[in-house]
Amino acid sequence: MVSYLPMAHIAERNTSHYAGIMQGLEVTTCPDAGRITTYLGHSRPQIFFAVPRVWEKMYASVTSVVHADEAKGAAFDAALAIGWEASEYRARGEEIPGDLAESLITADIVLAPWRRALGLDECKVAISGAAPIPFEIFRFFRGLGLEISEIYGLSETYGPMTWTPFRVKAGTVGPAIPGTELRLGEDGEVICRGGNIFKGYLDHPEKTAEVLTADGWFHTGDIGVVDDDGYLKIVDRKKELIITAGGKNISPANLEAALKASPLIGQACVIGEGRPFLSALLVLDTEVAPVWASMHGISEPSLEALAANADIRAAIQVDVDHVNAQFSKAEGIKRFTILSAEWDADSEELTPTMKLKRRGISAKYAAEIEALYS
Repeated sequence: MVSYLPMAHIAERNTSHYAGIMQGLEVTTCPDAGRITTYLGHSRPQIFFAVPRVWEKMYASVTSVVHADEAKGAAFDAALAIGWEASEYRARGEEIPGDLAESLITADIVLAPWRRALGLDECKVAISGAAPIPFEIFRFFRGLGLEISEIYGLSETYGPMTWTPFRVKAGTVGPAIPGTELRLGEDGEVICRGGNIFKGYLDHPEKTAEVLTADGWFHTGDIGVVDDDGYLKIVDRKKELIITAGGKNISPANLEAALKASPLIGQACVIGEGRPFLSALLVLDTEVAPVWASMHGISEPSLEALAANADIRAAIQVDVDHVNAQFSKAEGIKRFTILSAEWDADSEELTPTMKLKRRGISAKYAAEIEALYS
């Protein structure tokens, strides 16, 4: 395994610390998360946990390089499509048809080098958590030959609450883990109970009473739905749902995840509480955007210049239109602005675990937000 997330992250404690001790795993420490691909190449882990942003950056790094050459990009996309088709049979527990199996052997000649380049050619269990992973990213890695299973949990549940690594359903975080119970409240809130639930917040009995019942049920604050197989799908944080001026309830997290599937977009914050339509603050991917600019003859690589560049904006508009096509009309992003800024972990915009600080963002970029609605 590779340890690279902040130690404040329960997933980091759980995987590289506790699981490493309990299961006798070799753990490689990466002191700079920005160098994770280098460390993956050295350690070639069999188990790898990442937040969606890490998977998104890997996706962006591969696609930006492979599509620099039209012929190679077409060959890669064709191989990826074969990999995805074969993975669907595996996911259903069915045998891959003979002709498809033969095509997969040929396709893997194209795909295998990219798994090696990412340092994930020996990975058997790939996990994503802390936020929803965009379907486009999930599909890409599954086609590449790497099945990503989503896991759900909080610090209060000692990390995992739902997960299944071997019967993955796209868009879900799996069923409740053995020894735990899960149900939904009347408003769809995810409520759970089990030996993994915390005893309370230190020296804050009032806050504890708000979320933990006398019989052990923990109110997560997340809204979800459960399918017929008991698989949970997280909709959004209860407190983060946007209610537009038209009374529509919108989940910003799913929109933001879809927007960040664009290689050019590093971060996204959807705006719309009490507004007539949704808009978005977008931050460029600081690794991909300069490369894209160079490939398209843009000589000025600074973030300020790229954020104001018409070609960059046009390319992002195409990606925003692609995202809008996946959602209802009310959930569409009508306007956006590209910020000439970087949003780093543990900053005014992001928590140490890369979650959006929505209040801080709304205050800091109030002028930019108002301009979107003027």
